[in-house]
Amino acid sequence: MQSTRIWRHFDILLLAAVAILTIAGVAMIRSAIAGNEELAETVPRQAIYAVVGLAVVLVTTAIDYRLWSALSRPIFVFTLVFLAMIPVAGFVGFGSARWFRVGIVTIQPSELAKILMILVIADYLARHKHEINQTKIVLRSLILIGLPALLVFIQPDLSTAIVLGVIWLALIWAAGVQMKQFAFLIGLVLIVILIAAPFLVRYFQVDYLQERNFLFIRHYQMKRLVTFLFPDSEAHFGETYNINQALISIGSGSWFGQGYGHGTQVQLRFLKVRHTDFIFSAISEEFGFIGTLIIMLLFMFILVRCLRAARMARDTYGALICYGVAILLLFQGAFNIGMNLNLFPVSGLPLPFLSYGGSSLLTSLLGIGLVESVILHHKQIEF
Repeated sequence: MQSTRIWRHFDILLLAAVAILTIAGVAMIRSAIAGNEELAETVPRQAIYAVVGLAVVLVTTAIDYRLWSALSRPIFVFTLVFLAMIPVAGFVGFGSARWFRVGIVTIQPSELAKILMILVIADYLARHKHEINQTKIVLRSLILIGLPALLVFIQPDLSTAIVLGVIWLALIWAAGVQMKQFAFLIGLVLIVILIAAPFLVRYFQVDYLQERNFLFIRHYQMKRLVTFLFPDSEAHFGETYNINQALISIGSGSWFGQGYGHGTQVQLRFLKVRHTDFIFSAISEEFGFIGTLIIMLLFMFILVRCLRAARMARDTYGALICYGVAILLLFQGAFNIGMNLNLFPVSGLPLPFLSYGGSSLLTSLLGIGLVESVILHHKQIEF
């Protein structure tokens, strides 16, 4: 009876919005592969991840989120070990060693690390909420996030390392850190990066990246940045090719799009990685401005419900979890869309719930499960 009363607080609207985006993602991946037989397995695989992920949401919701606070230290150790195993047992893809292969399933530890570190940092800041303006507390939290960020960085995966940094900044802000400390910490981080980065790059240089690096930025990352800052309007190939194709795709969608499965840039395969990093461009071409507006409104609705859960939380730990999940989804979604619009440099950050990728989808759904758990148990705080 008590269990039934608890489930009355379940946010069905949040789950419905997430389910709609997830189903839309599977449908768009089916269209975006454009009949490519080599990519045909991505559709059923993403559908399986979606079903498993929605089950993960329900299971995570049923577990009292305060349990993760008690397991904070084991979670942190597990995250470090999991990431540290990548150079030893991981396999290389797209110029980086980021994945484990278990049978036909590939696992990306850095995706899971995003959610796990939200739990770890939220727990640490909640335990020290009355000392949050002490510099030593903030610096310790920086060390906590810095160790996994370093392991992610050397894969190399600069974009995910930046995401971890953004999560940390958002959580210490939400925890009540003063503005003057932000300036000090950001300056300190930049100094440490500039001093340590050249040594790290030299030490972790791998055989498949022989090009010259600039400080901590790999050669291919530097090329992306230069292409973004100094685009060549005459270039039709190379680094600018897919950005141009993405802009053409978005523009050709007009108001209502060319129709599902009828986008010329997508179906004729001019647009590359259209089922992963550039799925927003594929959606824009096939469903137009109205279609993408609906997608973004649904995404914004999910963020609003996560922030609502943070306000409902009866303890700092639950509130910080919700804030962390919200900033994770917001940053990745905004950066991915901005990248498609050529507002940001190209990176490997996926569009949550829509881009192909089992690890990314499961991570996003796990985050939603944690938010639902905070909502479900917000009136059950008993010690």
